[in-house]
Amino acid sequence: MSLINSAEEPDTLDTIAELDAFLTEGGYAGRRDRTRAELDAVRALRPRLRELLLSERDDAVVLVNQMLSDAQALPQLVRHEPFDWHIHAVSLDEPLATRIIVETAMAMIDVIRADEMSRLSVCEDENCNGVVLDLSRNRSRRYCSTTCGNRNAVAAYRARQSD
Repeated sequence: MSLINSAEEPDTLDTIAELDAFLTEGGYAGRRDRTRAELDAVRALRPRLRELLLSERDDAVVLVNQMLSDAQALPQLVRHEPFDWHIHAVSLDEPLATRIIVETAMAMIDVIRADEMSRLSVCEDENCNGVVLDLSRNRSRRYCSTTCGNRNAVAAYRARQSD
């Protein structure tokens, strides 16, 4: 979600240093060119990934299959620090944007198969279009970030106090 939501104002993926921080936080392994072209390619993924995460289940299947086909993905088990055996569908030498799109598509396979598309939605803050991944047991997450949640809680509190 953080990659998609980085496009919200203020854009939080505008520099190579911010991309490096995102990749480190996300645990991305493999090739990093650390160029403006790589940053631009990753930034360009955001609308496509947003479309995938907010699509209906059958539409998501089409998008996932196209993403994996475009990248010529071939899933394999790999192990590298700090992770034990897990699946990579493209080589660690592939461009970063390719790896991100394939890893997202692979993750969406499980969401689609479990019929859990309802766990993905748009932030309920009226000034935000961030994507929400609701992993709560009771499916109660409504905001993409603590910032949006807090802003709405304060607004609701002030509205109650003024009544």
